[in-house]
Amino acid sequence: MSKRKKNRELVLPTEQEVLAERKRLKRRRRFIITLRTTVYALVVVAAVAVLLATLFLPVLQVSGSSMEPTLSDDDIILLFKTDNLKTGDLIGFYYQNKLLLKRVIGVAGDTIDIDEEGNVTVNGELLDEPYVTNKSLGECDIELPYQVPENRVFVMGDNRATSIDSRSSAIGCIESYQIVGKVLIRIYPFDRISIIS
Repeated sequence: MSKRKKNRELVLPTEQEVLAERKRLKRRRRFIITLRTTVYALVVVAAVAVLLATLFLPVLQVSGSSMEPTLSDDDIILLFKTDNLKTGDLIGFYYQNKLLLKRVIGVAGDTIDIDEEGNVTVNGELLDEPYVTNKSLGECDIELPYQVPENRVFVMGDNRATSIDSRSSAIGCIESYQIVGKVLIRIYPFDRISIIS
């Protein structure tokens, strides 16, 4: 009986062991709280970033060559949502479930004319286009001069020979609801980061 009684005796931890265990539990609790707080903060930051990107500052990757030399294939750009567009602005817009990038040439009420060499006039004034390297009439099947209808913009790519844009009746003028935003800045590649105009 006495052996059994001896085996059942509890060995109490020392004061130092109790303090060490309390410290360990306290560190563990702090780690869990820090981890939970960090995860919550990251989720909130990600949600805010997605919301900002969707509502105010969409980020896009350029695909194709219709905006060369201004924008090249695989450039990553940041757009700014705005209704205040003017001639010369680069915009992103939806066309048949695709996102296209083109330059605003005329807004509602403007009269656009393009000669055989690709020179563009807006309301009778020759448009200064330093961003275009090879002017061309391109694929133009609209009747010129052309007046831009209400709530629409006339757009063209900077690479006029290859760009399919408002000069083609297949695309035509872009309605305001199709417009995603105005191109603000190129953010990649890093050696070409610049404000786009």
